[in-house]
Amino acid sequence: MLSRTADHLFWMARYMERAENTARILDVTYRLSLLPQNGEEVETMWSGMLKIMELQDAFRARHPRFTTEAVLDFMIFDRDNPCSIYRCLRATRENAHAVRGTLTSELWETSNATWLKIRDFTLARMMESGPGAFFEWVKYRSHLSRGVTIGTMLQDEALRFIRLGTFLERADNTARILEVKYLNLLPGSESDAETTDYYQWSALLRSVSAFEVYRKVYRDHITPLRVAELLILRADMPRSLARCMKEVYTNLTRVANARSAETERLAGELESHLHFGRIERIFEGGMRKYLEDFRDRIFDLGCRISDDFLIPTSG
Repeated sequence: MLSRTADHLFWMARYMERAENTARILDVTYRLSLLPQNGEEVETMWSGMLKIMELQDAFRARHPRFTTEAVLDFMIFDRDNPCSIYRCLRATRENAHAVRGTLTSELWETSNATWLKIRDFTLARMMESGPGAFFEWVKYRSHLSRGVTIGTMLQDEALRFIRLGTFLERADNTARILEVKYLNLLPGSESDAETTDYYQWSALLRSVSAFEVYRKVYRDHITPLRVAELLILRADMPRSLARCMKEVYTNLTRVANARSAETERLAGELESHLHFGRIERIFEGGMRKYLEDFRDRIFDLGCRISDDFLIPTSG
């Protein structure tokens, strides 16, 4: 496959996944901001969310305070913010258009219709109907895009690069959500987590569609240890780091070329560490250090994939 074609497919998938993950984290932060608390606490919460996205400085350059409406406008509709949902969906459509002949007509129409619809939304209209409905729409469009992709695309290299982009992006975002939310929500003791922080831990799980899964797997109170285990090591959890890396490694082996042996080895090594890992050992070594190291390795893999298969870009 031509590098330019693979590049557009890879980034088409990454931007769609990025839009969904942005909607997820905005949704959970918005819900938490509605809990009884003072204005300073709400601003701290929104500031922490922007820290996940590494966009605090960009936000401060345009807005004096971390208010709910200002952050939502910046992260959803700001056309100058490359990580806003608007920009992500536009980039998804642009990449899809560039390789329209490689996509099925159903997948192209799905991407195009999503882009056309986002242009009709405004902040005032969204706030009037409630941000939650908008976030559900973004997640639904992402689910639809993935379903159409799997259901209509030929099982060839084009699909593999789409899947690579999807799971590499998802791994990075799950690690970011877990890192910052875990550090912010970590209580003084496990008993505290089971009482005063229950709703916050529940919100964290809901942000990655894991609340019902947690109940099914553990059938117990929500605890920091089990939340981390579910989102890091459980390969049967669709958004866990283990599942994402299993998909990344599998799809890498399907598109391997003469240059990609080291990239494949590093992906396999990371997947193996997650497969055989134990959450107690991760806690002993420090959660912050573990997640920072994981994100560094994901970034390195992304750069290596670009060098081996795609047109090198900063994304």
